[in-house]
Amino acid sequence: MQNRTAYSGGDGSAREDPETQLTVELASVVSAARRRATRDGDRQVDTAHLLHGLLESDPAVRAAFDGGPQVARLLGYLVQRSIGYGLRWHGTVEDSGAVPAVTEGSVPGWSPAAAAAMDGALDRAHARYATRAGCLDLLAALVDDPESRAVEVLRRACVDTARIAARLDGERPGQD
Repeated sequence: MQNRTAYSGGDGSAREDPETQLTVELASVVSAARRRATRDGDRQVDTAHLLHGLLESDPAVRAAFDGGPQVARLLGYLVQRSIGYGLRWHGTVEDSGAVPAVTEGSVPGWSPAAAAAMDGALDRAHARYATRAGCLDLLAALVDDPESRAVEVLRRACVDTARIAARLDGERPGQD
């Protein structure tokens, strides 16, 4: 799986401008995830950082959860990450098995699972002939990796990830 975007952190290794690959909304989520990872003292952006950004920024993502108490519960778990919940993740690399932990094409500053999710979002957008990946594309890619930190958070909040995935597959996110 190749990493096609510049979501890696500005070290010049990316091949394309992220604005050509991500909607404005998703680019904002990526920026928020980077800031959160830095603020929390994490070495890499992981899938939980991305999920947190999606839930905070995008009404369409919140609507995918029926906007109910699940969203509040999810945000509660994610906010607790740096003060308790998720501390066992601190200083470790998220490797869900989606891609090898160290690969030639790895994205600096991103966990392998987060990089795979971004690639999955781009693949989903391209499959519907969109020029840019949107927030719902990333949410679908996140729930598609059952071993990711994002899915662990979703499970702890009693979210049925299979139901979310089916809902997202039935919808065509109209973001390009």
